[in-house]
Amino acid sequence: MSTTLESAGPAKGAAPNGNGGRRRLPGWLVGVLWAVVALGVLATASYLTGVTELTSSTTAQNGLRLALPILLAALGGLWAERAGVINIGLEGMMILGTWGAAWGAYYGGPWAGLLAAAVFGALGGLLHAVATVTFGVNHIVSGVAINLLGLGIAKYLAKLVFEPLSGNPRQSPPVEKFDTYSATWLADWLGDLENAQRVVLSDVAGLLRGLVTGVSPLAMLALLLVPISYVALWRTRFGLRLRSCGENPTAAESLGVRVYLHKYLALLISGGFAGMGGAALVLLPGGADYLEDQTGGRGYIGLAAMIFGNWRPGGLLGGAALFGYADGLQLSAGGSAILALLYGAVLLLGVIVVVQLVRRRWIAAAVGAGSALLLYYVYWSVDELSSDLTPYTAHAVTLVVLAAAAQRLRPPKSIGSTYQRGVDG
Repeated sequence: MSTTLESAGPAKGAAPNGNGGRRRLPGWLVGVLWAVVALGVLATASYLTGVTELTSSTTAQNGLRLALPILLAALGGLWAERAGVINIGLEGMMILGTWGAAWGAYYGGPWAGLLAAAVFGALGGLLHAVATVTFGVNHIVSGVAINLLGLGIAKYLAKLVFEPLSGNPRQSPPVEKFDTYSATWLADWLGDLENAQRVVLSDVAGLLRGLVTGVSPLAMLALLLVPISYVALWRTRFGLRLRSCGENPTAAESLGVRVYLHKYLALLISGGFAGMGGAALVLLPGGADYLEDQTGGRGYIGLAAMIFGNWRPGGLLGGAALFGYADGLQLSAGGSAILALLYGAVLLLGVIVVVQLVRRRWIAAAVGAGSALLLYYVYWSVDELSSDLTPYTAHAVTLVVLAAAAQRLRPPKSIGSTYQRGVDG
């Protein structure tokens, strides 16, 4: 059974890469190239606009902290949707995780809080599994119900448990946070390079310094979960069987895969990761203790990061980094830095237009050029964004990125479908 699944490959005579026989670059190399391009664009925009916060260590440090909840939610979405279950209930599972993190950390410290957050999030995933897998409820309807239910349960538990302790039904008492660690000698050396204000070199040093200063164990764990998820889903028999449930569950069942079991396990893992994303909002230094509805839509942004990453761990890491960076930038420098980022977007679109012209994709080049002109007009005509708009930078980036990535997406074939054992779909 497993041999049949694992040995399945392209038909004889078919192009091995689906690109007319042309060899494509490895995914990791494409990601590295895009990271280099993005760094070059940010360094150029910082130099031309004089806004050094675009590549400062403070922005990088804030961006990493704000990217972690999005990254963990995106990983949760990846596990669920690779098994064929749409999980827009990530937001509700994150909310449950925030309450669980505060409750566990108050009584047992940050590691107990992280474990409690994962358990509460997994319970939300279990409820989603019961509704969608066992009873065949529409995945979107179930996800919306989880979001509403998660918010309601967290409100009830906060009033029941936290109000006697803090005197506020919407807030927990102070809880212990994770400690942070820094590579001091490296951070000091990078700080000297950053302060030297040398083009490109200081930009790279600033961003790297932010990533090695004040790093928490939760950040290390979240980043480690990206390659672990890749190995588990793409390099193990369990992962192959789980992904087969998202591609063709009927065929998987005929080969002996226990489809229901794998979907349940995927949703438990999905909810656990989303709950850990909620814990990141509570247990990281610099963050608030539990507050009512403090996720602020990050579950949905995590879902967007996963879609941007084309349902791949490396891609969603890039998406989470992008959204976290945009959020961290507005927190560090406000509206003027967001306008400088807009200028950087114009430069990036210019690069994309040149690439499309080289490939002779005239329509795509024209659309890119028009978008660049529109963004430059906004940059030229606005002195500074209103403080009422800057908190929604990450949400605006979400819409733009999803619109740009829509043409290259390849979701699992049976995602969102209702599966019944023994029934040919």
